Amino acid sequence: MIEAEQGAYEHILYERDGSTARVTMNRPKRRNALSLDHMRELTSCFEAIGEDKSISVVVLAGEGPGFCAGHDLSEMVGQDPDFYRHTFDVCCELMDAIRSVPQPVIARVHGIATAAGCQLAATCDLVVASSEASFATPGVKIGLFCSTPMVALSRAVGQKKSMEMLLTGDFVPADEALRIGLVNRVVPPEELDGAVDALAAKISEASPLVVGVGKAAFYKQSEMPTDGAYAYTKEVMSFNATFADAQEGMCAFLEKRKPEWQGR
Repeated sequence: MIEAEQGAYEHILYERDGSTARVTMNRPKRRNALSLDHMRELTSCFEAIGEDKSISVVVLAGEGPGFCAGHDLSEMVGQDPDFYRHTFDVCCELMDAIRSVPQPVIARVHGIATAAGCQLAATCDLVVASSEASFATPGVKIGLFCSTPMVALSRAVGQKKSMEMLLTGDFVPADEALRIGLVNRVVPPEELDGAVDALAAKISEASPLVVGVGKAAFYKQSEMPTDGAYAYTKEVMSFNATFADAQEGMCAFLEKRKPEWQGR
């Protein structure tokens, strides 16, 4: 098993806090812009986290004034089609890695999240934002429409609002992002870490095995017609009910005690 390690990366910081893994983008002077090497490191780190059963929750954050300013445009000028195709392939691999890990991923957004940075936040399972955060898909303003960011954005936000964001490139402040469903919670800047930690702790109370099954099922059923989704989730739930953790949880509820998860 590949393990994520502290100090093992150039563009990100990794640390463990109990069962919570913290991944911090560390290119503050570039507002954590997603260079190819940066994206590869994030993908590698998430893949390693996904294999570590001792981790229950992941927090994704950014150093410096912004969460993430999107692709690193200094790499994007004067390249050929194969370079651009490869860049967006690597970006899609990162988004897939975040969605594929069994652990819920919480985006801690303290500042701007633009273009692929907005995509990154929207791809995470949950988003806790500072009241000073803002979100935008401004590619249209520089002649490069945010087509890949629209995938995550349009699945988190309704069609009309996501289209408005894509067509205008205007910033959406944190309170509006909460209203349209792009974020889960908005708190004052000084309360951001406490709110993230509280949410991570709440999630960590459940069986990590069961949470992982539920996360995978959520995304798979969301792409299905209603009848197919019910047929699929019925089978998932039937399988889940046979888990030792499910049996323990049901018995603990009936016996009015705290469950002791076994991870099987």
